[in-house]
Amino acid sequence: MATAIFDRLTALADATRSRLLFLLDRQELAVSELCAVVQLPQSTVSRHLKILSDEGWLRVRTDGASRHYRMIAPAQLDAGAHRLWEVVRDEVTDSSVANQDLQRLQAIVAARRARSQEFFRSAAGEWDRLRRELFGGRSDLLALLRLLPPDTVLADLGCGTGQLTQALAPFVARTIAVDESVAMLGAARARLADHPNVELRQGELTELPLRDGEVDVALLSLVLHYVDDPPAALAEAWRVLKPGGRLLVVDMQPHAPELLRQDMGHLWHGFEEARLLGWLAACGFTGAHYTPLPAEPEASGPALFAAVAVKPALDDSVRVER
Repeated sequence: MATAIFDRLTALADATRSRLLFLLDRQELAVSELCAVVQLPQSTVSRHLKILSDEGWLRVRTDGASRHYRMIAPAQLDAGAHRLWEVVRDEVTDSSVANQDLQRLQAIVAARRARSQEFFRSAAGEWDRLRRELFGGRSDLLALLRLLPPDTVLADLGCGTGQLTQALAPFVARTIAVDESVAMLGAARARLADHPNVELRQGELTELPLRDGEVDVALLSLVLHYVDDPPAALAEAWRVLKPGGRLLVVDMQPHAPELLRQDMGHLWHGFEEARLLGWLAACGFTGAHYTPLPAEPEASGPALFAAVAVKPALDDSVRVER
């Protein structure tokens, strides 16, 4: 223990190292920034940083070709080192050199903020495009899927070629993808080959190949308008959900075009809020909400909605006859 405290004393005995640690106790800084604050050559600053780092005073973060330094939080130091730093810090704080260092540090931090603010001022009109080019159009929505509990069992009812299942599978424990079409399931199987937590099942939405209470979340995404009897499909979703489970329905708002019925086999021209919420209540769902979704600028089809409803946590609800 004596050797350790003497090593600590040796590290802080140099005035330059104490200045550097005084600054890094307040702000994470790159070597070039530290050089500008203490007005010393990079070779000198780097040498002192290595000593401080070797003696356990600093943490180092690498960002590309840059290395950023910050003092280890005093609360994470051992008791002796913490007391030693308090003594040294109090002495450094009262020095005129430290005051000058702090003024230059404030200028460095202000310049950082000014650069960021200038970027956002110049890029505001192009920000959406820049983010889309850098990260893709769905990055923000995909990140939100992390909000799902990791032990979730999810059913994608009417999964089609598996696009939505593919997006959701990495964020849940297990996904059951159901579709009536053999061709659609074949395409989904190829797409989802690298997702071992996905199980494909063939079946109709009004007679699902799932056990009672098998899943935590059920999705009906852009599929309800193909069903002859939507209330029956909603009732099946209720059956396969666990108590407390949630149903999400994404579909079209009411619209007029006949083209979708003729060319794409749609049986329903969308669903108005009152009708859908009535069906959900009749099945036993509670807390249902219907939210119109903003139209995508490049989309040519009808506007969509998202509706969510909950199967009561206590499975004692009385289901109303349709």
